[in-house]
Amino acid sequence: MAVRLALPWHWRWLLWLTIALVIAIVSRAAYDFGRNFTGLDPGRSAREIESLTAANGKLQQEIAQLRGELAKGERRLQIERATYADLGTQVKTLTEENAAIKEDLAFFQSLMSAGGKSEGVAISRFQVQHDATAGVYRYLLLVTQTGRRNTDFHGSLQLVVSLQKDQKPEIMTLPAESAEGKGFKLGFRFYQRVEGTFRVSTDARIVSLQARVYEDGSTVPKLTQTANTT
Repeated sequence: MAVRLALPWHWRWLLWLTIALVIAIVSRAAYDFGRNFTGLDPGRSAREIESLTAANGKLQQEIAQLRGELAKGERRLQIERATYADLGTQVKTLTEENAAIKEDLAFFQSLMSAGGKSEGVAISRFQVQHDATAGVYRYLLLVTQTGRRNTDFHGSLQLVVSLQKDQKPEIMTLPAESAEGKGFKLGFRFYQRVEGTFRVSTDARIVSLQARVYEDGSTVPKLTQTANTT
């Protein structure tokens, strides 16, 4: 024979409700623990996202600032390079001008020291150079008078260009023979500068350029001198 304790039905329902509530609380605690342990807490994730967003914004600002400084540095570098290139060009120009001044000084010193020599005419600094334009040449020479130079020299200058075209020699005179007079007019006491350009066919090659100085009233050159082209 067994004796059982009889519980009223409402106590049994209360007991089951208590047990269910305990299970629910334990389950909720386990869920929260697992979520916190695995980093799935929405509040914590939101805070981390907000923190990372702020850090990213700060990094973006620093990157923009660094890019601005880099751009300024590049502009300064470009300006410095342009300045150095400018200075290099100026130095080169000044060096060339200095060399030309020295050359002019040496020329005038030699010209003045020739005062005791016999009277006559000379050609100095005879140059012929190819110009940047195809078929165009530039010439330069100084016709000087040596000796006591008591009177002016009057005459003319003629240039004779020797060409090679299609393996055949050709001659060209400057100025052209049809031009008025014998050539370039000369009239000076110490020196006279003669310069200019002339054009030849692009398939022709200049062999040499000869300068002939005539004194007024004479058909025979008083002086001839040849310059090789460069």
